[in-house]
Amino acid sequence: MTIRNLDYLFKPRSIALIGASRRPNSVGAVLARNLLQGGFDGPVMPVHPKHDHIQSVPSYPNVKSLPRPPDLAVIATPPETVPGLIAELGALGTKAAVVITAGFGEGADEDGQRLKQAMLDAARPHLLRLVGPNCLGILVPKIGLNASFAETAARPGRLAFVAQSGAVVTSVIDWASSRKIGFSHLVSLGAMSDVDLGDMLDYLASDRDSRAILLYIEAVTSARKFMSAARAAARSKPVIVVKAGRHAEGARAVASHTGALAGSDEVYDTAFRRAGMLRVFSLEELFDAVGTLGAIDPPPGDRLTILTNGGGMGVLATDSLIDEGGRLAELTPETLAVLDKVLPPTWSRANPIDIIGDADGARYAAALTPLLEDRTVDAVLVLHCPTAIASSTEAARAVVDSLGGKKSPSVLTSWVGGEEARKARRLFADHKIPTYETPGQAARAFMHMVTYRRNQATLIETPASVPEDFTPDTAKARDIIAEALRAGQVWLSDPQAKAVIEAYAIPVAGTEIAGDPKAAAEAAVSLGGAVALKILSPDITHKTDVGGVVLNLEGPRAVEAAATAMLEHVSREKPGTRIEGFTVEPMVRRPGAYELIVGMSEDLQFGPTILFGQGGTAVEVISDKALALPPLNMRLAHEAMSRTRIHRLLQGYRGLAPVNLDAVALTLIKVSQLVIDFAEIAEMDINPLLADEYGVIALDARIRLARATRPGAARLAIRPYPKELEEIIPLDEGGKLLLRPVLPEDEPSLRAAFAKLTPEEIRLRFFAPIKTLSHIQAARFTQIDYDREMALILTEEGTPGRTDIFGVVRIAADPDNERAEYAIIVRHDMTGKGLGRLLMQRIIDYASRRGIGEIHGDVLRENSAMLKLCKTLGFTQTSNLDEMDVVLVSLKLT
Repeated sequence: MTIRNLDYLFKPRSIALIGASRRPNSVGAVLARNLLQGGFDGPVMPVHPKHDHIQSVPSYPNVKSLPRPPDLAVIATPPETVPGLIAELGALGTKAAVVITAGFGEGADEDGQRLKQAMLDAARPHLLRLVGPNCLGILVPKIGLNASFAETAARPGRLAFVAQSGAVVTSVIDWASSRKIGFSHLVSLGAMSDVDLGDMLDYLASDRDSRAILLYIEAVTSARKFMSAARAAARSKPVIVVKAGRHAEGARAVASHTGALAGSDEVYDTAFRRAGMLRVFSLEELFDAVGTLGAIDPPPGDRLTILTNGGGMGVLATDSLIDEGGRLAELTPETLAVLDKVLPPTWSRANPIDIIGDADGARYAAALTPLLEDRTVDAVLVLHCPTAIASSTEAARAVVDSLGGKKSPSVLTSWVGGEEARKARRLFADHKIPTYETPGQAARAFMHMVTYRRNQATLIETPASVPEDFTPDTAKARDIIAEALRAGQVWLSDPQAKAVIEAYAIPVAGTEIAGDPKAAAEAAVSLGGAVALKILSPDITHKTDVGGVVLNLEGPRAVEAAATAMLEHVSREKPGTRIEGFTVEPMVRRPGAYELIVGMSEDLQFGPTILFGQGGTAVEVISDKALALPPLNMRLAHEAMSRTRIHRLLQGYRGLAPVNLDAVALTLIKVSQLVIDFAEIAEMDINPLLADEYGVIALDARIRLARATRPGAARLAIRPYPKELEEIIPLDEGGKLLLRPVLPEDEPSLRAAFAKLTPEEIRLRFFAPIKTLSHIQAARFTQIDYDREMALILTEEGTPGRTDIFGVVRIAADPDNERAEYAIIVRHDMTGKGLGRLLMQRIIDYASRRGIGEIHGDVLRENSAMLKLCKTLGFTQTSNLDEMDVVLVSLKLT
């Protein structure tokens, strides 16, 4: 489930409290107080077997005696009673419940797990949604709903806060109240037996009362649903997340707290970035980020100018900025010349701009004005340290007046000190200018905005087309993997692993297999030149660790001698090891090439992850790596590479030519596709992958296998491109078109196709005149979540983004997968060929296979061709009473 019936949770008309109590300071008593005194405009019905009144409100002995079915039930009774209560409530017609009670499998308790399953089984037939168990409850301050045992009520506002920890929610309420920060929703999810983070993201993404979504996450339980919901929500409003359990000790605490495994923090970080969310590392940062993003627009870049009356504070701010990954702006000569005229001779003449300790408001204004005009400056951080010479408040007023409502570039402030500084900070707050108590906080807030802008840009950036149109030999790879599994292999041999990656067009060094030292010598003769000798054993995965690799061997005698010595050494070091022989490879001479690693492992929550970094034998010690979630395209591959230290070297330095970065990125894409195609691959790495200006070549590869329990694509956190929907469409007059799902790379073609539409076609499709399709609009149409949307295009065979598009049909399903809205357009020069009907039939067939219950759409009454097609396909047609020129069409699917 997703958002189905969540309105009964957050907009109930009536509430039952089961487990209400008169006992002072008990959970039942606090819940009753909060529900009855919170200002909720609706009946609250306490349930208690003995008391006839709770806080002067009539109480009922059991669920059956309630005078009406409650929309929402709040349950705080012993765990063994909960499944039965849920069944009773569901039978009455209740659609939502908050289960406060603990004891449902936290810490992997088997009895509790059975109770949790019984509770879910009782709720399922009635579509009754559950928050909890083991939670604080929920608050919706705008409607006076406080279904929690929090000590303090929350202020109404426009921030939604969702957490797995009740203690964090109560702390946030207390912290925010003193700062006059209000909330649209506060939700403690607890063990997330039903309603989870993905559901809440889906619900809050479309909630008009929530301008930002704040998350405290300990563990994700359904990665694909979470990623789909997070990507959708992040497109509509800021989503800011704090992830607990970043270290091993914290992850263990998470497991005991929620009963969920926390997974790798690096993978979570990768997932948050991919979804377009902003990650912060403390609750203080969380609210700082919200305040900053709510006050000013994110800057276009990471170039910050620091304006200060104290050099030391400027240095501290600079250190914080560099630590966070930002950089100081390089001021233009024109700006420096203006500053020279208006500042004392002793000013710093560099960024940070130290305008000296006696700076008054006039000096602040004179220095700030040219900075606001400098196009090399993305944002300005104005600092002030208290002095006895100049007024802190006067300086703040000068900054406010200088801005005069300007929003570009962004301006942040930090007035350091006590009472006088507080007055200045209040002045800034009143004028919606972000202000912070310390320079470090301000620099960090600036980088929050930069990161958020980057993440948002990533969501709509059009990837480059893949430079090489590779077609993997999946049959060859499948045969190798199947044979290895039949033989009971866990690890593919070195030759097998290389053959698999070679089937995916990854260049490999040639390999000869030799059964004994003499055969190794003969192989060296056939290869010619210097060779590398490696042990071949199914029991040895890291050959270097046992002396199983010798390089630069010249001639058969040297090879035979090395093989004999290697055999003796390995047998002595690892007795009982199965040795099948040796591999002999030509030494690859690539002067100036870099050793890289490309690999894959499977995360507990998010499934396969792709790894890139600096390779070689010391890869674990160097630990220069970045992760990415498949599927990948060129943009995503390059972005992952850019997060490593070695990436700077790969771009060329000190006369060395830059590496062919596209070839490296393409290797990541090929590994990603291999992982998608074969669920049997549980782990792999190519190390080293040599890379230089001419391309890449794999010198060594390891692949670990496991029996697949589901298709390769099903284990991914993000649904990959559904290649199975591709279809060649023959045309009556000859020729053919390709019907396929849309790709992000198609954005240029889509914009070009839109430019060829007539004004009438545009009006009938969009109900309004639109002159051009913007990049952001086109990106939204092409960068879709295949798990929730589908767009099929009629195009030519060829490189995506470089072919014509002749028709498009799309559906967008609601999060519950119940209804999907369709849209279709066929270019005027391709009409009359039956392509519109074909597109509609294919999208209907797809929706039916996906289990969508209904397809619907809006059609202008004058669009007789579309209405005729809908009638032929079995759509019902009804008038739109709000817009009489629009016909509502709908098709029920089975």
